Amino acid sequence: MRKVTLLVTALIMTSFLYAQIDVDATKTYLVTKKNGKPFFWMGDTAWELFHRLTREEVIYYLNSRQKQQFNVIMAVALAELDGLRQPNMYGDVPFKDLETLEWAITPGSNPNDAEEYDYWDHVDFVIQEAAKREMYIGLLPTWGDKVAYNWGAGPMVFNNNPEAAYTYARKLAERYKHQWNIVWILGGDRPGTYERDGRYHDDRPVWRAMANAIEEVYENDVFITYHPSWPETTAFFPNENWLDMHALQSSHGNRTIKAWEIIREGLKIESRRPMMDLEPCYEDHPVNVWDGRWTRAERGYFDDYDVRARTYRGVFAGGCGAVYGHHQVWQFVDTTRNDPVWIGDTIIGWQRALTAKAANHIHHLKDLMLSRPDFNRVEDNSLVVSDRGSDYRDVIIATRNRKATYAMVYLPQPKPVEIDLNRLSNGRKRVSWFNPVTGKYTRAKGKFSSGIQIFTPPNQQQKDWVLVVDVK
Repeated sequence: MRKVTLLVTALIMTSFLYAQIDVDATKTYLVTKKNGKPFFWMGDTAWELFHRLTREEVIYYLNSRQKQQFNVIMAVALAELDGLRQPNMYGDVPFKDLETLEWAITPGSNPNDAEEYDYWDHVDFVIQEAAKREMYIGLLPTWGDKVAYNWGAGPMVFNNNPEAAYTYARKLAERYKHQWNIVWILGGDRPGTYERDGRYHDDRPVWRAMANAIEEVYENDVFITYHPSWPETTAFFPNENWLDMHALQSSHGNRTIKAWEIIREGLKIESRRPMMDLEPCYEDHPVNVWDGRWTRAERGYFDDYDVRARTYRGVFAGGCGAVYGHHQVWQFVDTTRNDPVWIGDTIIGWQRALTAKAANHIHHLKDLMLSRPDFNRVEDNSLVVSDRGSDYRDVIIATRNRKATYAMVYLPQPKPVEIDLNRLSNGRKRVSWFNPVTGKYTRAKGKFSSGIQIFTPPNQQQKDWVLVVDVK
């Protein structure tokens, strides 16, 4: 009996070695490895989660995001905001010193004993609590300022040092290889190559060393992506064996960026992979705050509509998931502990920010995309016969499944739209309006089967709508 128990345990432990998320056969979207069902990445950027919260606060945060139906929490092991030198909430740092990068590990892990509970014990706790809630941790081994000549507190402990990067990443992967809810994210808001002070820098050997270390530990069966700054990963890593998903960061510099066009083009490259925006505009982030000329009146903040307008169109253009962020949540703003980063002129604190408008309704996008049994979608703007718009304020994006048995059209403005129903399969058409704020449907009046039809959003007070057409 004991041998059977040991065998079962070994099999369970071995199964945890392998990636839980995979890429579908068309290399367009994500699936769960266990049963091949579509997986829609609904992420939240909690970059400072390991660094700035207590155990009790971690539970409060995770409970909130679980209720809001997020399934990937993105956090950084070596945090951006002076994460190597400023201790976490228990007075611990990740390394004993920054020369050898020896891990600061103590015997035991009792959180009630400060001599036992170290930095990495706290990281363990966060990951395990996420697993209890069936949430993935999108784990960044390090923020990019530990690698790249650009900006940030650093220090650049991995700069031009692939060997140190490999050793660190391998130890991190070995620590968590049995943890089912890890997906790996390299990059940390940095390009792979760039120029600074007239010099060309190529950090790709460092990132490749980390990827190789992780792949070796997982026997090449692991999900890895890369979080860039600008431009998208296709510019730096167009065809890397270790990279499972391409990504971009449309970021917080302006409202005009057309993230959907970047995704569209990214899906055209020969070494195709699923693609998504890993950091769109954050709710309540001041727009283009870095030049010192920001004012509330002239630039203001990204609001819930800005978040939806960018995210929905990115997904409809082929994005395999969506990421939400709140500017006061990622850094866990608490002015009694730390100065806020680029906050503009409004401080609400991270607990209150957890219930910001878009945080409570962005999951409707995930629900919508998973509501149809056929997840194999393509962008098809030929469905729209009327003017599709010209820029970020009004451009309409349409998607349908390859069998053409359903279609979805995102309208950033509540104006009538002409749809060519002949582009879909033959049959009676059920037409509904989906409200991205409430997640509720309103049936369009009339009977439809073919031809060009005009549909008008049911409420002009709600700015954006999704027209949904199902072939019956």
